[in-house]
Amino acid sequence: MSSSEAVTRGVRVRVEARYSPGHSDPRKREWFFLYTIRILNEGRETVQLLNRHWIITDANGHVEEVQGPGVVGKQPVLRSGESFEYTSGCALKTPFGSMHGSYEMRLPGGERFDATVAPFALRENESFN
Repeated sequence: MSSSEAVTRGVRVRVEARYSPGHSDPRKREWFFLYTIRILNEGRETVQLLNRHWIITDANGHVEEVQGPGVVGKQPVLRSGESFEYTSGCALKTPFGSMHGSYEMRLPGGERFDATVAPFALRENESFN
C-alpha cells in the first residue's frame, strides 16, 4: 500500500492507494488502482470541499489532468474535528505511476484555498489480498 499525507490551513488529507487486480487486465495494458482518502478538518472554522484537481502521471510520463466539482458526487461540509472519507479509482496504461493534486475549500466568509493532496504512488505490487 502506498500512502501520503499533507496539512493545509488545518485541513489534513490522508491517502492510501492499492492496486486492484480484479479490475485490471495487464494483457490489455489496463491497470486499475483504488485510493481511499480521508479529509479531516483540524482547524477552527467550518470548511466545504468545492472542487477537485488531480494530476495523474503514468510510467511513460504521460500526464492527465482531471478537474471537477466535489468528490464522489458530494461537496462535503466539515465542521472543526469532522472528517469525510471516500474511495475512488484510477486506470493507467502502465503498471505504475503517481497522483497528486488539491481540493478547493471554502471558508464561511467565502474565502477559498487549495488543500494539498501530497503525491502518492500507484504500483502494481501494492495489491489487495
